[in-house]
Amino acid sequence: MTQATQGRDIFQAAYLNRYTWDEHFPGYSAEIHLKQGDEVYTGTIRVNSDYSVEVDGIEDEKVKESVYNQLRDIVTHRKPGNFEQAHGKNKFTLGEKDHTGAVEILVEGDAMGSNYKVRGQEICQVSRVMGPMAFTINTEESLETESGYISTKYNAIFRNSKTNELKGKRDFSESYEKVGNYYLPSRQVIEAIEPGGERITTEFNFKNIKLLEPAVVS
Repeated sequence: MTQATQGRDIFQAAYLNRYTWDEHFPGYSAEIHLKQGDEVYTGTIRVNSDYSVEVDGIEDEKVKESVYNQLRDIVTHRKPGNFEQAHGKNKFTLGEKDHTGAVEILVEGDAMGSNYKVRGQEICQVSRVMGPMAFTINTEESLETESGYISTKYNAIFRNSKTNELKGKRDFSESYEKVGNYYLPSRQVIEAIEPGGERITTEFNFKNIKLLEPAVVS
């Protein structure tokens, strides 16, 4: 087996092992309690069966947009993906194995210059370059479900892609609750560390989580 075939097979197995919502996903609603420093905001959220997101009840537009964007990030990782559509044209090559046993997967053909590390059957590191910004996401802990894994503790490190200057870091901690047949986010804590050392902690707590009723086709 060639290195390219090995790299592709290892990455594909980990990609397909991610927990995603299935084609019967009905969507869900929840109350949101957002805390940032001394400020507290409450409202409601709705993720529809087509993965669109709605946020209501938060008057501060900047905070409302922050909640919307955070939910979009969560939804993006839970949407089912087609490996051939996403990565079929890319070439994968095995790199070095680190001290934790994670193997580097080098990618050619990806528009964002993505590279990965895979440990066991989990993608434990993603590195990408987007114009002037480069970022690396490292997974530290994950939740094993009967349908794949969910990253629950991870960090994102942002650097200037030209100079490698540190631009910021985010530490994420997430909890999930099984509602019906689906694992849905119940809490997310983000600690943002700015280049000057300033720390900002934001907590998203989701309560009264309910699946939406599937649409009836007449």
